[in-house]
Amino acid sequence: MSQFSNAGADQELRERRARSFGAEAATYDEHRPDYPAAGVRWALEPVAGDKVRVLDLAAGTGKLTGVVLAAGAQVTAVEPDDGMRAVLAERFPEVTALAGTAESIPLPTDSVDAVLVGQALHWFDLPRAFPEIARVLRPGGVLAAFWNEPDLSVEWVAGLEQVSRSNASFPSAKQSGELPSHPLFTPFETATFPHSHRRTVESLTATIGTHSHTLVIPPDDRTVLLDHISTYLHSRPETADGPFEMPLRTMVIRAVVTPLP
Repeated sequence: MSQFSNAGADQELRERRARSFGAEAATYDEHRPDYPAAGVRWALEPVAGDKVRVLDLAAGTGKLTGVVLAAGAQVTAVEPDDGMRAVLAERFPEVTALAGTAESIPLPTDSVDAVLVGQALHWFDLPRAFPEIARVLRPGGVLAAFWNEPDLSVEWVAGLEQVSRSNASFPSAKQSGELPSHPLFTPFETATFPHSHRRTVESLTATIGTHSHTLVIPPDDRTVLLDHISTYLHSRPETADGPFEMPLRTMVIRAVVTPLP
């Protein structure tokens, strides 16, 4: 089953994971990484120019918003969770932050040049979201989605990935190897960018604690899992002594809305 689909026997688990972030909004904002500027530039290449209008969809606390602003774009954020949206509004008071979802975007037709999605496209009901995203994009506009993933080519990171799994884990969209598609959009292109996140044992453990598969498991199981992660990181020479860089790979996919016949 495609990890971009919400269908299947794990529907209830997916819904619980998708709703799990709001109660931890401040912790999420403190411990989640941002996105590489090079990835944002690549995503916006099809609409590059002055005053590009960007919708950060499912914007969370604004981890992608800040990078898009730094690229010189005008940003509107749409986020369904009140707690996440409140953190974003506090961080970026210059950004209009609206309540809404990918399936019901509170913006006019043809109102933005690009829709960017950070770490969230896999939560969307894509048969409903694709037409709504296409509606708000101007002709020739671009849809791009981002995922930060651990760089599993690094031996200690691959070991951490094994230690970090819970019984609520399932493969990421990147790991599935499948890309979404829709007749309203050109086929998706893919690019991957190196990235990193400055961490300590404690802060990286906290980062993994903001992942949805750790938020939805019982509290006792969560405590045991985070203890295992901390023990592993303390055991590794790469991470045991002071701050270190957590190696990441950021996958970006982009497609352009197709013209109406």
